[in-house]
Amino acid sequence: MTTQTQTRTSRTARLRALSVAGVATLGAAAAALTLTSTSAQAAEVTSVGASATAVQAGGDRAHTDNLDGWIKESLAIMKAKGIPGTYEGLHRNIMRESGGNPSAQNDWDVNARQGTPSKGLLQVIQPTFNAYHVGGTAHDLTDPVANITAAANYAADRYGSIDNVNSAY
Repeated sequence: MTTQTQTRTSRTARLRALSVAGVATLGAAAAALTLTSTSAQAAEVTSVGASATAVQAGGDRAHTDNLDGWIKESLAIMKAKGIPGTYEGLHRNIMRESGGNPSAQNDWDVNARQGTPSKGLLQVIQPTFNAYHVGGTAHDLTDPVANITAAANYAADRYGSIDNVNSAY
């Protein structure tokens, strides 16, 4: 192995280590922010509502409180935040991951055995949710819109789009 190859390999290893440390730091910071509620966060949670169903100024619901509505609301937030994805990509992955059940929880995989089960429509673990949470959604892993939007944000970062995910991710 040449010195140039060794240097490149060493740089790549350091970059990977820094990337992992950065993600861990971001997750810890997000968790700390989530634990430290401010009046702005409380107002945000109140404005999103327990069902995470958007309400227009006139009081009419913008989206229905079901899978179709949750996906549509998530897509609106994703569009506003520049997160790629389509209805079809979200629906396909939701049906594979949870069968459309927002209360689904995986209690058998490696994450669950380590105390961090995957939860919600797109089976997200808490550290991933914390790191990829999207502002304007509830700070609740099992909230359907927050779960979909955070998972789509993660998939965009890792795979380019939720549309590119065709198996467990």
